[in-house]
Amino acid sequence: MSSLDQGAPLGAIATQGTTGVKRGATLALLAFAQLIISLDLNIVFVTLPEIGAGLGFSGQTLQWVVSAYTVFTGGFLLFGGRAADLIGQRRVFIFALWLYALSSLVGGLAWSPEIIIAARAVQGIGAAFLFPATLSLINRLFAEGPERNRALAVWGGAGASGLTLGSLAGGFLTSAFGWPSVFYVNVLLAGIAIIAAFAIIPRDRKRHEQRSFDLPGALTVTAGATLLVFTLVQGPEYGWGSTAIIVSAALAAFFLIAFTMIEAKSADPLMPLRLFYNRSLVAGMTITFLYMATFGALPYFLTVLLQNVHGFTALQTGLAFLVPSVAIATGTQAGERLATRFSTRSTLVGGMILGAVGTALMVSGATAESSYLSLVPGLIVSGVGQGIVWTAMWIAAASGVAHDQQGVASGMASTTLNVGNAIGMAVLIAIANSQSANCPAMR
Repeated sequence: MSSLDQGAPLGAIATQGTTGVKRGATLALLAFAQLIISLDLNIVFVTLPEIGAGLGFSGQTLQWVVSAYTVFTGGFLLFGGRAADLIGQRRVFIFALWLYALSSLVGGLAWSPEIIIAARAVQGIGAAFLFPATLSLINRLFAEGPERNRALAVWGGAGASGLTLGSLAGGFLTSAFGWPSVFYVNVLLAGIAIIAAFAIIPRDRKRHEQRSFDLPGALTVTAGATLLVFTLVQGPEYGWGSTAIIVSAALAAFFLIAFTMIEAKSADPLMPLRLFYNRSLVAGMTITFLYMATFGALPYFLTVLLQNVHGFTALQTGLAFLVPSVAIATGTQAGERLATRFSTRSTLVGGMILGAVGTALMVSGATAESSYLSLVPGLIVSGVGQGIVWTAMWIAAASGVAHDQQGVASGMASTTLNVGNAIGMAVLIAIANSQSANCPAMR
């Protein structure tokens, strides 16, 4: 029976409708912010040759346009997640968007390799604050269960699609307006999101209890995570036995061990160790690691295959990513329905199997003699599987976590995602280098 049938006041009905509309607008904005993050991960891949030629990069330093973003995102994710819990998710959300806008403006105006690398590093820090703030807002504003699952599907669809749409946008913008446009577009997108955030996102809750900020924990985990991601990202290029990589790995281990000891003794830790007793969160962290260590490396692999082997232009490469983009978006919606109807665990297992089958189907098309059409069946099947896993793994990571710990839980899951991506990329580059040494077409 409806509220009207029960004799509810018209004002109450109007309020409920207004609240529903505002929640929908909030979800749309959070999905839009996730799209910005995902676009920025891949938008520079297809424009790297133009950036290198325009700013005079050497072959050894050009990869830092990508690596600087990855390293600083991975290093600051846990810090950003806890900041959202303590300072306020809305405040951190808006602050992160400002970082994005300003660093993107500097990136577009860059006149030297050092400036654009610094801009990408700040963009990475912005992502490290924005991602957990966005995810924790979803988990705070939508009740655990079917409602949150639907919200995560919308948010996840925007994020997963952005991973491939970034290549499309990068190819189009570079071909039409030159490489600086891939940075300027972020200024516009972040500016729109900032204005909308003030009007749409609910204000942060007032905190009555006093919370201290675990500065020693924040410093040690940020240093340790940054050095760990640096080791993983630069290991293939510098050489795993190089002094820089060995020292970086040793310091990463030292800082992360120190962080664990600090957290065990802290009265108000940055990352409460009791969160590891949450089996759903631990499962979510494990899946995010495996997801990015495997599927997360595919966009880079496909970009190299299409451009370096098949000779696609930046625009052609971007258009080629339309197929997996649609497939992933479809999978994210299926993931919500499957997790609600069955269980998160079975949805994750099914999605991973489907994604693995699709990836195996792509192997036959990953040769110099093959055509793009031979990749399409694998791209579709793999994309649907990836989308299913993407939604389900965030449902798992948020389950059973208190509202005031959603930020740090999101930071924990997204840190493992970033480290998984770095490891997957390192393995991929090592395999690609060994294959190119024996394949004249790839030299």
